[in-house]
Amino acid sequence: MPTFAIRKVLLQLEEIRHDGGPAPELPRRIGAVLACVANPFAGRYEPDLQPAMEDLKPLGKMMSERLIEALGGAALIDGYGKGAIVGESGELEHGALWHVPGGYAMRELLGQSNAIVPSCMKRGGVGASLDVPLGHINAAYVRSHFDGIEVRLTDGPKADEIVFALAMSCGGRVHSRMGGLEVWNVKGEDGLR
Repeated sequence: MPTFAIRKVLLQLEEIRHDGGPAPELPRRIGAVLACVANPFAGRYEPDLQPAMEDLKPLGKMMSERLIEALGGAALIDGYGKGAIVGESGELEHGALWHVPGGYAMRELLGQSNAIVPSCMKRGGVGASLDVPLGHINAAYVRSHFDGIEVRLTDGPKADEIVFALAMSCGGRVHSRMGGLEVWNVKGEDGLR
């Protein structure tokens, strides 16, 4: 059972009141939560990584709960995404460990969420940033929710660490007007439309 000891947790919130045009009725809220953890696989090749996803599930749940609370509750959230920055002694597969624990924790706590959780990962050094993609929780084709949030820790990840990130949004882009599937037309049956 590998240990992903948490060194630091960061909560980041944004409130968008306008984007050069008229103010929306309610500001759009976007948030991210990051956890900088020890990478138990740093510096060595481990052929069987999948069991470690189970060890990360409590972290995914804790981070999801914190972010949902900070954004005002699950009923307000309609966008999500996830990501990871792996320190230089790790490999991208160590970031991929986050797919199940991060994605499924959000989906479980947000209720109905049929769309794939957009994801991004990379290897980076201390202070590296990551653009976590966002998409609608029930329909991948909702263009108003194609967005992202930039995240970073000033002191991580160190070479033997991983920064795991979860991101959520309340509403689409403030002045979305690119057409396509609109939120009020989402059927939420297949994760696409």
